Amino acid sequence: MLRFIFRTLLRNLFYKPLNIDELRESQTRSAKMMQKFPKGISVEHFSIHELSLEWVSHESANAEKIILYLHGGGYVSGDLTMYRLLCGSISEKSGARVLMPDYRLAPEYPFPAALQDVLEVYDWLLREGFAAENIFFAGDSAGGGLSLAVTLALRDEGRPLPAGIICLSPWTDLTFSGESHETNAEKSVILHPENLRLWAEAYIAFADSRTPHISPAFADLTNFPPMLIQVGSDEVFLDDARMVAENAKSAGVDVTLSVYEKMWHVWQAVGILPEAKRAFAEIGEFVEKLNTDHAD
Repeated sequence: MLRFIFRTLLRNLFYKPLNIDELRESQTRSAKMMQKFPKGISVEHFSIHELSLEWVSHESANAEKIILYLHGGGYVSGDLTMYRLLCGSISEKSGARVLMPDYRLAPEYPFPAALQDVLEVYDWLLREGFAAENIFFAGDSAGGGLSLAVTLALRDEGRPLPAGIICLSPWTDLTFSGESHETNAEKSVILHPENLRLWAEAYIAFADSRTPHISPAFADLTNFPPMLIQVGSDEVFLDDARMVAENAKSAGVDVTLSVYEKMWHVWQAVGILPEAKRAFAEIGEFVEKLNTDHAD
């Protein structure tokens, strides 16, 4: 019943063609209704140069354990306020503080602006004394793809990699080659195909859409850290997740692909769903296991 109610509500609210300004206005309105956060969760604002960030932390979180969380929004939108509840749940279940950067957005700042911003934040964490083995990358949708792209850039430069990567419904193929864009089109709840094409064009600008730092589904993932990928069976990005998981497995990476039946894009944001609670528990187990492995 909960699935039916939220599927219907979300599709009625969000499944429609929107230009980028309309999308941002819609998110601003939604963010105003999400100003409060649960007891035990704190939010701290600060900036690095001109880049705004938020710490979202559960009272039980270990100050030394960090999840660098990259929000979704198709690379063209994303109000941090909308992700506080999601990140608060992740902080609670993982025992880590969550850091959200308000990275630059297209079309004003196309690729590689977002990538550069996240690399700057990661460098700041290392300068502040946080160990790479205590940092995880995570993100939903475009943020999931961006977390992979940042890891790819770090690996290619021979720099310290995060302990692990957590991808929620990641957008990893901006060429739209996956069959699920067609087979799951009628099941899609919040991602309208016209919007996806518009967002991709804005972010890619004059670059090649198959560039691995844009579409990490085509990347060589050799020497990547362990990965957890969560995706819904009913979403158009199902094949985006599968392609990355298959590439990671072929490269010898420890990867877990969890397909949640009858779930839509980033269902974890609806925290009262049993499937969302199960997803958060899985994230917590993933982080705890890697932390234990490093401790050993």
